[in-house]
Amino acid sequence: MHAGRTLNQALRVRDFRLLLAGSFLSMFGRQMLSVAIGWELYLRTGSALVLGGIGLAQVLPIIVLFLPSGYIADRYSRRYVVIGSQVVLALASLYLAFLSYQHGSLWLIYACLAIMGGAQSFNGPASSALVAQVVPESAYENAMTWRSSVTQLSAVLGPTTGGLLIGILQSATFVYVLCAITSIIFIALLVPMHVNPQKKLASTKRTLASLVEGMRFLGKAQVLLAAITLDLFAVLLGGATTLLPIYAQNILHVGPIGLGWMQAASSIGAICTALILASRPPFKHAGYTLLLAVTGFGVATIIFGLSRSFWLSLLMLFLLGACDNISVVIRSTLLLVRTPDEMRGRVSAVSSLFISSSNQLGGFESGLVAQLIGPVLSVVTGGIGTILVVLLIAFLWPEMRHLGTLREEKQAQSS
Repeated sequence: MHAGRTLNQALRVRDFRLLLAGSFLSMFGRQMLSVAIGWELYLRTGSALVLGGIGLAQVLPIIVLFLPSGYIADRYSRRYVVIGSQVVLALASLYLAFLSYQHGSLWLIYACLAIMGGAQSFNGPASSALVAQVVPESAYENAMTWRSSVTQLSAVLGPTTGGLLIGILQSATFVYVLCAITSIIFIALLVPMHVNPQKKLASTKRTLASLVEGMRFLGKAQVLLAAITLDLFAVLLGGATTLLPIYAQNILHVGPIGLGWMQAASSIGAICTALILASRPPFKHAGYTLLLAVTGFGVATIIFGLSRSFWLSLLMLFLLGACDNISVVIRSTLLLVRTPDEMRGRVSAVSSLFISSSNQLGGFESGLVAQLIGPVLSVVTGGIGTILVVLLIAFLWPEMRHLGTLREEKQAQSS
């Protein structure tokens, strides 16, 4: 297939462009909010543990709701599930703006973040599965590459914009308002979308059995389980980004604008990688590529933890994003290609639980360890742990080492 045609395969679909634009805006707003809430709470408390609590507050609802969220994404219209989730995210962002303006209670802020985590637990599986309803199957890998690209682009522009606004206005309040506006625009883009009918669950199927069916499916799909487990523990142990406010303030001394660039650096690396992946043929040795990418993630984490140079730190964060993007594209494409449509919501919910819990619990773990032994040792030991996880996964799941092209895997499964 011609490189240009491969690059634009998913983008030629109008409804995918609407979904992609809305997803970008919503994620852009959440990235702005992320840098704002981290900076504001660290200035107020000076506590690494409080930073870790941000992630914990958001992940607990995801752990509680991942089964019903996947069931609802398969039982009801995924577009309406995303719309409802964005309404909740918009209202919660506005309330955060009010709390910021009033210097409200830390516990109320955590409660608001928990509500946002609950909304995200429904938004994630539904929006991920919605991709398969707006693009043909041949464009799945290209679509997920572009989806990863805009995720990372939002993670570049969001933190830098949020850091710049905080630096200029000396307040995070307006950032929360902008986050609410981005969710509202996403809703407006979803309304005119046309999506193909989804294969809904039979009403006679027992609810409890339907809830856990996604977990049973992953238990049988060894390659999927290995890919998700690898991502979970790698991000759980290598959660250096949670401690970026400490590095910006106390180690590298670059302030809120520098913090914004540090948070954006990994996404710049991911965007560069995603553009390369979007224009190249499908992976021929996806398993080894994934294992090498996560190993590179661990090495870059170690070097970042030891660095005292702002530019070296930016380079390592760039490499973190590049390696992570390869992992995201392979894992997300496997989920679409190898999961039946009527189960995509539940399987995506289980995947979201793994990924979100690794991100948020990884942030809590990094904050807790940094509080006990310092931020540098926390980051370095996390990077070492990531490399050890790669070796363990490669040993326990030989299917991962033998994983070839993603399309061949699908054909092998169906034969």
